[in-house]
Amino acid sequence: MSKKSILFVAGVAILFVCLIFWYVASRPWPVKNYPTTLSGPGLMFGDSLVEGVGAENNTLPQQLGRLTNTKILNYGVSGDTTRDGLARLDEALAQQPKVAIVLLGGNDFLKKIPKEETFQNLAKIVTAFQSEGAIVMVLGVRSGLVGGGADAEYESLAKNTGAVYVSDVLSGIFAHPDLMSDAIHPNAAGYGKIAERLAPLLKKYLK
Repeated sequence: MSKKSILFVAGVAILFVCLIFWYVASRPWPVKNYPTTLSGPGLMFGDSLVEGVGAENNTLPQQLGRLTNTKILNYGVSGDTTRDGLARLDEALAQQPKVAIVLLGGNDFLKKIPKEETFQNLAKIVTAFQSEGAIVMVLGVRSGLVGGGADAEYESLAKNTGAVYVSDVLSGIFAHPDLMSDAIHPNAAGYGKIAERLAPLLKKYLK
């Protein structure tokens, strides 16, 4: 075999190995508890973005519930950090949700809570829901004042716990005046954009 042929074969082999590596690395990770045997409602657990600051009568859980034709319980408390979320977790667990959507971390970033602690707390919250049989969706927060530089940590959290991951839920909403009620919180239209993004995923896991 000529030197040129050897180099060609070696190149093809390397390309094949790279393609296999890319395929394995890019595949979605297994979702824990899917399909779930629970029949409870959906539940959103988080801070002011879940509570609905900026659109109190048309919150994200309400809009998501309408789009998926299911009941979504609202366990959002304005100002909550992941520490606060841990402290009130038992009440939400008692609802035995089929799918729990966790949206926390923004206030930790604003209050300068160490990132390591934030994600340890989030892991405890996610695994607590999972231990009750729920599928968990982790929503990342990154835009502007709500945080930054934690995309990899959110994705790693979801991958390591077997949760569904949705990156930066405020993408395309933050800093758009027509979608914001103030510098941090969406208005009803902004929450509607988030609901539209989440609905197809939630429908899949509510089946």
